[in-house]
Amino acid sequence: MMPDTATERRALADRLQEAGVLTHPTWRAAVEAVPRELFLQPGVFLPTDGEHWRPVTALGTDPKEWSKIAYRDESLVTQLDGHLTADQAAEPVPGVPTSSSTTPVTVIDMIEALDIEDGHTVLEIGTGTGYSTALMCHRLGEDNVTTIEVDPGVSARADAALEAAGYSTWTVTGDGLLGHPRRAPYDHVIATCAVRRIPHTWVRQTKPGGTILTTLAPGSWAYGTGLAKVAVNDDGTAEGRIIGESSFMQARSQAAVPLAGDLSARIAYADSEREAKVAPTLLEEWMPAFLAQLATPGAQLVRAARGDGTRQLYVFDTGRESFAEFTENGSGWAVRQGGPLALWDDIEHALTAWQAAGRPDISTVRLRVTPSSHTYWIDDRPALRWEHRLVCGRRR
Repeated sequence: MMPDTATERRALADRLQEAGVLTHPTWRAAVEAVPRELFLQPGVFLPTDGEHWRPVTALGTDPKEWSKIAYRDESLVTQLDGHLTADQAAEPVPGVPTSSSTTPVTVIDMIEALDIEDGHTVLEIGTGTGYSTALMCHRLGEDNVTTIEVDPGVSARADAALEAAGYSTWTVTGDGLLGHPRRAPYDHVIATCAVRRIPHTWVRQTKPGGTILTTLAPGSWAYGTGLAKVAVNDDGTAEGRIIGESSFMQARSQAAVPLAGDLSARIAYADSEREAKVAPTLLEEWMPAFLAQLATPGAQLVRAARGDGTRQLYVFDTGRESFAEFTENGSGWAVRQGGPLALWDDIEHALTAWQAAGRPDISTVRLRVTPSSHTYWIDDRPALRWEHRLVCGRRR
């Protein structure tokens, strides 16, 4: 029998309030009411040496220890490689996390950012474990929450957990990028995955004046991503800004495939070589990485090393057969570029303009969404303005 975790829930609410993310009494009541441990079945994977994950199951763990794990102030991985759950592994295993219970501070911070009021309806993209769904059901009532999850197994486990917690809400298995038009329009759309652009289906399914909140990763990077909050207008457009840094797993259908194999064939033919004006290591910082994705949305950063230990960095846009290769030398970095796009020229232009503007943070980025484009800008600086248009289903 699982122990009563009322004390742990109150302690969690206290920590969230002290962190400044839990400010509304109704959300505190939800945190105190919803048992997070119900949404971690059958178990979780805890990191070990950075390459392996230790499976921990609810049934195989002392109840008190399980409660401590459930109320950790961290994200807890619940699935690896799109299929593996903790009850299917007996020892530490390698793998890539594909579903998790997001850290409570992030969950509450996002939910409070929606500015939800009594009677509002919400579409949640990415049910995950169902914990955030349960919090919204407690606040709004189960009939006002619709949640959609692409993974059938994840969806089934979340639905069972929601039922166990007493919430018979609308749990849908399907592609969240399409939304759920059957119950539209909604007052709010919230996504617990990262997307390359806000699907216009979400805009169409949101009431004028309603809010869409999602993590944007224009180039599908795992970091350098921003939490976008936009309000939907009467004309079917939406406008808002990036309200802060945010990191979520990429929507399954948009996840970038890691580059593998011999990279030498990808960089065989260079069209130019010069000294880099900006160190490419700047891309390891959050805001520069976000700017790089705005400047070259199809590109990805790759790190490697030569046999002698010399560090190598690359930027690849495989869809457009373009690359930038960086080699550290005594005076800085040399860059070789090849392909139809001069990737580093575009990124470097954005980074130098950003530095000249005083290195503004990610919250200064504004965003406008139309059926055919996403436009981003910082202040009124032409060099810090990017338009991503859809042409034949692709951005240009």
